[in-house]
Amino acid sequence: MDFLFDGIKEWIKQGLIDAIISAFSGMFDTINAQVNDIATQVGKTPGEWNPGVFSMIRSLSDTAVIPIAGMILTFVLCYELIQMITEKNNMHDFDTFNLYKWIFKTFCATYILTHTFDIVMGIFELAQNAVTRSAGIISGSLDVSAGSALADLRTQLEAMGVWELMGLWLESNIISLCLTAMTICIFVIIFGRMIEIYLTVSIAPIPLSTMANREWGQIGNSYLKALFALAFQGFLIIVCVAIYAVLVGTIPSAGSVHGAIWGVAGYTALLCFALFKTGSLSKSVFSAH
Repeated sequence: MDFLFDGIKEWIKQGLIDAIISAFSGMFDTINAQVNDIATQVGKTPGEWNPGVFSMIRSLSDTAVIPIAGMILTFVLCYELIQMITEKNNMHDFDTFNLYKWIFKTFCATYILTHTFDIVMGIFELAQNAVTRSAGIISGSLDVSAGSALADLRTQLEAMGVWELMGLWLESNIISLCLTAMTICIFVIIFGRMIEIYLTVSIAPIPLSTMANREWGQIGNSYLKALFALAFQGFLIIVCVAIYAVLVGTIPSAGSVHGAIWGVAGYTALLCFALFKTGSLSKSVFSAH
């Protein structure tokens, strides 16, 4: 009879060990998929991320926003001309060079307005170059492998009792649920950034139409700073992913199974927090407020 109970106990124990190892390795599969997805999504320009949405945003901007920007540009140029005339004592001290300067400003402002999307995409291409170069450097460290630690993990689990294994199995499933929730948070951050980029790009002609005047030009300058902040936020995200991959790479070799499981959860929570901070940090660096 004892032989039967021992056999059932061993069968339950082996089942729990297999379930724990499966959950443990599945955590790293989830991490690898999520981390690589971050690198892939951040490595795309607005036009590459979703060509359909980008085409719609550009059409809306050309149809609805550029006419308004053209009226604002006309007002700004007239204001600039009036301001220039009044500053020169109602043309009593007027220099012909000032008129040429105003014409040159008009040409530049019109060129900027008619090539708004080229300028905006140029900024993102510049940031994309930095992101691509950095991703190429850290690509070898993005995957976290737990294969070398699974043999040691099984040895540790074999030494545990059934009740301890059941607690560890429950613990691993709770952590898996937490990782799923944090994966959703990461998804919201990455995709939310792209939505913010599309919204910012859609009204680009209006702030850029103010660049011809020193006073009104502050609107355009602030907009360009915000655009650079959004573009280079992708670089900061890649840096966060690289740091995270290095930190998590040390977890499989941890001496304690509990420490390894909670280490995965802790570093993933740290990654979520760091990704949340990349937006404000990038705006702070570029003085975009």
